[in-house]
Amino acid sequence: MQNLIFERFELLLSQQIETAKAQGIFEVGVETLRAERFTVASIESVYTHPGTGSVTNYLKIERTQKTDIKTAVEAVELATNYQGRLMVNSKSGSAAVCIPTHSIFDDQGGVIPRVLLVRPQKETRVPVDKLKSSNWKQVLTDEFVGAWSKEVEELPKFTIDYIHLVTGILLPIWKVLPQQNSRVFRLQLSNGEKVLGRVVNAENIRQVAEQLGMKNKLLSPEELISLVLNERYSEQLPGGVTLRSSSIASERRIELVNALSLADRLVAVGCFTEIIQWKKRVFIPANSKAASILAAVIEILG
Repeated sequence: MQNLIFERFELLLSQQIETAKAQGIFEVGVETLRAERFTVASIESVYTHPGTGSVTNYLKIERTQKTDIKTAVEAVELATNYQGRLMVNSKSGSAAVCIPTHSIFDDQGGVIPRVLLVRPQKETRVPVDKLKSSNWKQVLTDEFVGAWSKEVEELPKFTIDYIHLVTGILLPIWKVLPQQNSRVFRLQLSNGEKVLGRVVNAENIRQVAEQLGMKNKLLSPEELISLVLNERYSEQLPGGVTLRSSSIASERRIELVNALSLADRLVAVGCFTEIIQWKKRVFIPANSKAASILAAVIEILG
């Protein structure tokens, strides 16, 4: 019955899309997820319909995507087209294109001018006064191209992350799934199999896992690091230690709270400590080794 409903839905949807395209009012709605490769990392049955025996499965899917990296040529063109300046950080050696952007207001209504720093893989907006007091300096084209190209060469050409997908019979458990994003997605696995289901965001998977009685409720270290840095997510680790995002001098840090008793062992696997306002704190370096260090930390915590 559910398959018939979805088939009918897709037929009506395709007709509506064709009409909207013909009228020039088409907007993307239900999407097919695309990547270089989708593979199933794990699968678990989470619900069986008592009347029909139909099964709902939770799939953790590894997604491999080609990294979106701007070349040095594209960066220089960006600076030319948008009145940008070519910058290099004298401390880190990183390169960025500095472009004017919209200002914001402070609590007293004063204007805070800002600029947009475009990097090979990301963009950040910073106040003009902070940029002036930072290590970013304007340079000539040759120095900029050299720094940008060196950074690009060191970046991974592919990135791997995970998608949490609930497939199979969905209607009986629809209300258990997060309601803020109820769209159904399609994707094709590397073996050619097509999958249709609801994507559950990583920050919601623990709650859904508990409600569905799933056995595997833990996110991978890679997922946890990404959530902490990008979504300010926090996670309770074994032993009463909390993994969280902290801002230290405008720098995003990965902090381990209540971990001082194990500081020596944690430093041995790659963590570092720092005394801030007379208090010793434990951090995981926010770099390419963060996930492997977190995995070692979790093993220590038991």
